[in-house]
Amino acid sequence: MRMNVFLPGTFDTKGIEFAFLKSLLEKQGFHCICADAGVLNPPSFAPDISREDVFIAAGTTLKKILLEQNRGNAVEAAAKGLAKIALELFNQRKIHGVLGMGGSAGTTLGTAAMRALPFGVPKIMVSTLASGQVRPFVGVKDITMMHSVVDISGLNRISTKILTNAAHAMVGMLNAPASNPNLEKTLLAATMFGVTTPCVELGRNILEQSGREVLVFHATGTGGLTMESFIRDGLIKGVLDITTTELADELVGGILSAGNERLTAAGIMGIPQVISVGALDMVNFGPMDTVPEKFRNRRLHAHNSNVTLMRTTPEENALLGKEIALKANSAKGATAIIFPLRGISALDALGKPFWWPEANHALKESLKLGLNPDVEYIELDLHINDTAFGEACALKLINYLKD
Repeated sequence: MRMNVFLPGTFDTKGIEFAFLKSLLEKQGFHCICADAGVLNPPSFAPDISREDVFIAAGTTLKKILLEQNRGNAVEAAAKGLAKIALELFNQRKIHGVLGMGGSAGTTLGTAAMRALPFGVPKIMVSTLASGQVRPFVGVKDITMMHSVVDISGLNRISTKILTNAAHAMVGMLNAPASNPNLEKTLLAATMFGVTTPCVELGRNILEQSGREVLVFHATGTGGLTMESFIRDGLIKGVLDITTTELADELVGGILSAGNERLTAAGIMGIPQVISVGALDMVNFGPMDTVPEKFRNRRLHAHNSNVTLMRTTPEENALLGKEIALKANSAKGATAIIFPLRGISALDALGKPFWWPEANHALKESLKLGLNPDVEYIELDLHINDTAFGEACALKLINYLKD
């Protein structure tokens, strides 16, 4: 079966470069489906999908976009249209990978199409922005960002080498033998931070020994977002959500927030979940000098030269307990909350910098007060990283999975 590569872009300003990419892929035996989203001049070669069709897919028309003369609106509409077209083509089994290129607009367009597609579909974006902050473009998807080094403006010894590498990278991805995971195993998710690693590692081992496969997500904002996305896609059948620290960053204003929908997907999908309060004693910032002025008198801990942690207060913990209870109450599936009474992170123990029993008490009492009887609540006189605690959490999830 011949495989097809989707090439979304602006074929007026980047037509020569896309034609070059197209020729490279075709020489390797691939067919290209080219979608033009340009609005300035006619395309330099005939696309398979016209700009008119791209904007119709976005719910507007090219004529309307041209009359508005608003570049931002044009890019936003084109991105929406390309994403819709890419997903439709994929569902029809007409495309097998996506390769884009461009500056800020081209990157917006190409990655919009890529983010519409599921995990595992090859996605390569050659971008002038690839060496900077790419989270808005990548999101939680498996997009490979390749730095263009020079601007994408004509073919020269640098750009042709970069584009050749990108084309052959796509060829390699598409020609790679399919992985052969054990699809018969139940796929589970777990959340971990450095300060909850012993607990989660033990839980993962127990779950894997029971015949399940476990994906561990680092609770750094992106990790939580990715896990929630996987759950909503129906890939995950149970969650060991030990490390809910991203809720603290969202509440207080740290840099590792996963947004206000964190801790909602499992409940919506009705899959079993075991929740704990791992690392809710901390909010994350960058180097010490980046901590906002309003927090400078708080209890701070230099985790390393690039990460500063701030202890959450009793008032903040009370709000976090209320939020967890509210989200757990709305869950459609079996849900347990297991609370470690002797500390909720490696830094939260007697003699450690974040030991603050009053703050943990506020978290616990607020959580208990807000829970419905349908949510199983368990207190254990253990530290979160004690062996018995990790065992209890994993075994509870196994019991739910058996029901």
